[in-house]
Amino acid sequence: MIVNPITSRGVLYPAGLPSFHREPVTGDLAAFVRWFWIPEWDIEPGRTSRQHLIGFPACNLIVEDSVTGISGPTTRASYRDLTGKGWAVGALLRPAAVPVLVDDLALARDAYLSMEYPDLSSAVKAAMNTQAPAKVRYDAAISAFTGWLMQHVGAPSDEALLANRMVEVAESDSRVLTVTDLAAELSISTRSLQRLAAKYVGVSPSALIRRRRLQEAAEQLRRNPDFDLTVLAHQFGYADHAHLTNDFQTSLGFTPSAYRRELPAE
Repeated sequence: MIVNPITSRGVLYPAGLPSFHREPVTGDLAAFVRWFWIPEWDIEPGRTSRQHLIGFPACNLIVEDSVTGISGPTTRASYRDLTGKGWAVGALLRPAAVPVLVDDLALARDAYLSMEYPDLSSAVKAAMNTQAPAKVRYDAAISAFTGWLMQHVGAPSDEALLANRMVEVAESDSRVLTVTDLAAELSISTRSLQRLAAKYVGVSPSALIRRRRLQEAAEQLRRNPDFDLTVLAHQFGYADHAHLTNDFQTSLGFTPSAYRRELPAE
């Protein structure tokens, strides 16, 4: 398994991942894609591997052997059941790419939209469905994906780059606890911030901030299951333990106490 520890916060149970490769994006495409990700799995007959996620609030363009589509931004935890043998090659899109590839972002929220991209699909499948070593297949698939995207995305506008910056700050700056904080950091009004999020992300600015806090809180519990929940709540900007628990329950469907009880023993 190859997982970047800094960028794997969205996975609730990392120990249960199948073989997983993540490749950061550099160069001109980095304005549109954060990274490529490639899982492969080979599950024993009759068994299922359930992957629980607090997804990044973003769109993913995904090619699999049988389907190609856009997985939209999520407002809650989600899961996918893996069975049999398979692979996927995905691109985690930055906001700048979204208006180019998604016609109606509202329809993509908490949804998967099947897309007809035959050139992309055939090129990625040709790279992945060989007997070559994993690195050779992954490099070829990412190269094909990169070439296709560069033909479609053009150059990012100033507004699109500001949308990228909005998400970067919301996800990484622990000082940003409110929409007002985020707007001030970007030197725009809260109303402009709301419009930017609706056009390029598909979830509200407050949801962006809340998602980061939940991901970080879950990560802290994975690292230290005995961590005091009241201290944890204060660490991530919640007024008390009850507010943290409510956010967990509303967004994830379970409490922090239940989550850490379900974590695999070291």
